[in-house]
Parts: sequence; structure tokens; C-alpha cells
Amino acid sequence: MIISINGKTADIVLEKEKTIGDVLSGLEDWLRFSGHRLSGLEVDGEKAGALSLDSLFDKELAKIEKLNILTSSWGDIAVEALLALFQDLGDFEMAAFEERGGFKNAWETSAGAQFLREQIPDIHEFAEKTFAGLGLPPPELRKVIEERLRELENPQGEIDSAAPLIEGIAARLEDLPLDIQTGKDGRAAETVQIFSGIAEKLFRLFNVLKIEGFSPENCKVDDIPIYDYIEEFGSALKELLAAYEARDVVLVGDLAEYELAPRLLKFYSAIRSGTSACSPG
Repeated sequence: MIISINGKTADIVLEKEKTIGDVLSGLEDWLRFSGHRLSGLEVDGEKAGALSLDSLFDKELAKIEKLNILTSSWGDIAVEALLALFQDLGDFEMAAFEERGGFKNAWETSAGAQFLREQIPDIHEFAEKTFAGLGLPPPELRKVIEERLRELENPQGEIDSAAPLIEGIAARLEDLPLDIQTGKDGRAAETVQIFSGIAEKLFRLFNVLKIEGFSPENCKVDDIPIYDYIEEFGSALKELLAAYEARDVVLVGDLAEYELAPRLLKFYSAIRSGTSACSPG
């Protein structure tokens, strides 16, 4: 039997493997560390997509002449899933009212929805609510999807263009306790919401850069390994949100001015530098 990956003959020596599932299990680590995902199979020239794979796992290798394992990068699959959802939202809007009831259940069975559930759960949750008539209107969800697509297709461009937002929200964080004390609750709430959204965006972009060759294991921020820095950043953010809910103005001020504003600026600087700041040595 000839085994290939994306059409190229693979140097795979079969030992105890008896089924397609056995072969794929042996490739699991390679797929994970290469940043790729299994996207389909071609068995003796017949292609099976992601939704048909389960039925092939028990197929015996002795009955197969050619097995082509199809893989795609995480980013490519994510873009495909988001674009499919974008199209589904258009179909949902065009559907008659009586047809919309079953739209959510039909969408849930799609390969794109399954990928989003596992890999981009917040978008999956948004879509679930939209299709149930309870969440964002389709045009608003499309704007969110467009932003995620920009992050995947041009992460460095998204990082670079965020500079004014980063500087602006860092300045507003320093004003946060005064806004609370002087009754500017609307502005204070907006500051917390914007900051949380920007921080989440930077964490997403960091993960995309990681997939594209950024070397976080060699990267430090303030002489702290970047993963530890992110963990500390996240803990400080949770503490800020809790202090804000409790109206603890003193703690909010300390966290905003001395913890989160400088952490945000330093983390942003590190990922904006990209691979040049985090190369070995």
C-alpha cells in the first residue's frame, strides 16, 4: 500500500497498524506539532471530507492500495470555517421565517461548526445565539467575523494598526479610578469593556503568530518568560474586573495604573516586534 500526505509519498513504515485509524493515531503528534489538522482522506482515489472520516477509521489497510492523508494548517481551516459561517449568515437572512427554526440544528452538523466549537468557541457561541434569534443580528456578527479573518490573514498588520488603541486605552486606565469617584460610570464601564476586548484581541493575535513561526519559548517580557507574563496579565485582569464590580476604587486604581496599563504596553511591544524579538539567543 502507498501512503501519501497531501499527494506526496510519505516515509511511513507500517508495523502493527491494521486500520486507517491506526495510521492516523500514529500521525497525531506530528499533526499537532506541525500546526496542521486532518482535513480529509483519499482512499483509492475517492475523497472523504472531515464529516465522513469516522466511518473510515475501521477500514482495513489490507483492502487499500492508496491512502492519501489530507491536511491543512490551523489557520487555513479557521479561515474556511469563518467564511462558511459568513455565507451561512447570509442564507439565514434570506430564509423565510418558517425555515429559520431548523437552521441552527442544520448548521451544527457542518464541519465548520464543529471546528469552531472546538477551536474558536466564542464565535461558535455567537453563531448559536444568532441562529436561535437571541444573539447579535447577522450584520453585527459578520463584522466580528471580518475582524477575525483580518487577524488570521494579516496578524502583524492588525497588531501594527492597533497602536493608537493601545496607547489610548492605557491612558484611560489611569483615569479609571477618578471616573468612578466622580460618577462617570458610563465612561468607566466603557474603559473596562474596551480594555478587556483589546487584551483578548492581543492574546488571539499572539496565538496566531505562534502558529506562523513566532518563537514564544525564547521570548521574555521584563525578563519574565512570555507564557508566565501572560498568566500574570490574565490574573491581574480578573482581579481588576472583580475590584470594579465591588466598587473598590483604591484597588481599581492601583491595578489599572501600576499593573495593567504598563503590562498592556509591554506585552504589545513584545508581540509587535514579532519573531525578531523572540529568536533563539
